[in-house]
Amino acid sequence: MISLHQTRIKTNNCFTILAIESSCDDTACTIIQSDGKILGEEIYSQKEHIRFGGVVPEIAARAHMAHLPPLINNLFEKSKISWNQIDAIAATCGPGLIGGIIVGSSFAKGLALAKNKPFIGINHIEAHALTVRLPHITNKIIPFPYLLLLTSGGHCQCIHVKNIGFYKKLGGTIDDAAGEAFDKVAKMLGLPWPGGPALEKLAKEGNENAFQLPHPLYGRNGCDFSFSGLKTAVANLLGPYQHLSSLPHSFAADIAASFQKAITDTITNRLENAIQMVPDTKYLAAAGGVAANQYLKNHLNKLANQYNMNFISPPIQYCTDNAVMIGWAAIEILQKTLQNDFIPDDIHLMPRPRWPLSDMYDRLKN
Repeated sequence: MISLHQTRIKTNNCFTILAIESSCDDTACTIIQSDGKILGEEIYSQKEHIRFGGVVPEIAARAHMAHLPPLINNLFEKSKISWNQIDAIAATCGPGLIGGIIVGSSFAKGLALAKNKPFIGINHIEAHALTVRLPHITNKIIPFPYLLLLTSGGHCQCIHVKNIGFYKKLGGTIDDAAGEAFDKVAKMLGLPWPGGPALEKLAKEGNENAFQLPHPLYGRNGCDFSFSGLKTAVANLLGPYQHLSSLPHSFAADIAASFQKAITDTITNRLENAIQMVPDTKYLAAAGGVAANQYLKNHLNKLANQYNMNFISPPIQYCTDNAVMIGWAAIEILQKTLQNDFIPDDIHLMPRPRWPLSDMYDRLKN
């Protein structure tokens, strides 16, 4: 039997999505319309991990379980939206920390079953890839194709975004992600967690040319990344200061600035190769937590200008993990599948810690 919500989605292509994100340490939910209008959003950045200096997966999963129900209640109360106005429910089903994904997707599936609404399972990477198409980011939706730099604590990839469900990975990290390198170097410098924003702030006080740090894979063919050697070089610089309870401030600032420059130089060099691999692209996009780094964004914008490309990146709050990107990905998928006159039914989709973008095309077929 076709529900009211399925009829509303199919007949006028105007619908409202409840979306949930729980792939790491941010518990988030939003209500978003098919035109991109955000009716409300709630996010809890878990503080439970601060004393450990990094995300503890088991603690993250338990925190999602504790915080998600009250966040959902607050969302509906503040947005003045009723359940009858929700047409579908979406949630992250991978990739990410499997405990958190299980909690968030199971909670969303339970709501979908209880409220008799379609459930749409979302690939976290695909959601990042499509965030730059949110209508309120620019005055128009960015057209396909475009080149995406996805850089975060868990990922660093160059992706050719051809269309919904059609993605080609051009290169990726062979060891650590850029965000992980930022966090670990920040920890070496005695900075608070999360380390990326703290390191960027400290770097503003330092001399970026104070230390000549390595640029892994710089100048080589392809657009793969490597950051482990860069971390090791920083650790070697800090070795003689291990006996100190804290580093001299100017020394720490110079290391932060030099590290930030080295990682940015490396990323832009690898990305330049990716641009030459897809000459048909007119847009260079950046997403993921590291894309919130203003120093990096400035250099990416210069790179785009060099190749007569338009540079686009989400606002800071949508670079990091958020539910708005999950909801928008669900909207993009629904609008695509409606062209084939069907609504995805992902209630049996299993959560997974790894989920390659190459699998996304299959969901577009009935």
